[in-house]
Amino acid sequence: MARAVILALVLWAVAAAAPAWAQTPVERHGQLAVRDGRIVDQHGRPVVLRGMSLFWSQWQGRYYNAEAVRWLRDDWKVDVVRVAVGVEPDGYLRHPGREMRKAEAVIDAAIEAGLYVIVDWHAHQPEPEAAAAFFERIARRYGDRPNVIYEPWNEPLREHGWTGVVRPYHLAVVARIRAIDPDNLVVAGTPTWSQDVDVAAADPLPFTNLAYTLHFYAGTHRQELRDKAEAALARGAALMVTEWGTSEATGDGVLDEAETQAWWDFLETRQISYLNWSVADKPETASALKPGAAATGGWTDEDLTASGRLVRAHLRRLTGAEPDSLISQP
Repeated sequence: MARAVILALVLWAVAAAAPAWAQTPVERHGQLAVRDGRIVDQHGRPVVLRGMSLFWSQWQGRYYNAEAVRWLRDDWKVDVVRVAVGVEPDGYLRHPGREMRKAEAVIDAAIEAGLYVIVDWHAHQPEPEAAAAFFERIARRYGDRPNVIYEPWNEPLREHGWTGVVRPYHLAVVARIRAIDPDNLVVAGTPTWSQDVDVAAADPLPFTNLAYTLHFYAGTHRQELRDKAEAALARGAALMVTEWGTSEATGDGVLDEAETQAWWDFLETRQISYLNWSVADKPETASALKPGAAATGGWTDEDLTASGRLVRAHLRRLTGAEPDSLISQP
């Protein structure tokens, strides 16, 4: 008995002394929360999660697998992945079983890999009842796991005002989540493709552990959007960039490396988490992969687009896995 106790104590001491790099992100940070306008970890320290968003599930579902998730963790050094459950067209509303299976495959893989996972209702139009039922299922199955982050509405459009449409939508959907899962982080979309975070912060939602979604594309959105983010932060709102791109807002066009760096500096300084759009081989600037890249990871530089190489190098550099000199190479 004494020998067993001593062995247990030794194993505990070794685990406690393990360096941070030897832990998974969820082992390191645990349950996330919002306090004083910041997303913090289980130790009460502000946390910056950096990762990748998958593309619309109905169109790039082949990357929704455990092997791709593990590759993003081990090679890209991500802390978080985002499941973009495409709602319409030809998405969840028409094929709920098919799209739910894709989502659960990635959620299960992220939990196994020790990553955080954003479950994103990837829609532009409000579907509060369908969204609430979807998130009730997610919360029942995964609400006891600190890995899960809920994103109830990806990008409300410009015409979806905060007071008349978006806020009532979140009041309805988040309430259904909170009835099952009172703790895990919710990131609420905002009007104008999730850019009007200042408007949301002026009339905040009455839920704990809730942040607001900020989306940007570096080739289009510049200082004026950072000013809106600053205004939201000044009003005490917590923010998370659940989607950003190196390209123009179309997902195509110029790759703006200088403005991408300006955004990285802004987000790191203000301790805001951010996920790049996207793990996809669609032939457009924002895609990380070239057409035909393997579904299960193992990607070489030859498989990556200019955006993919830039983002991967940035993520690896922040963990010490990539020399600084490689961050800007094409």
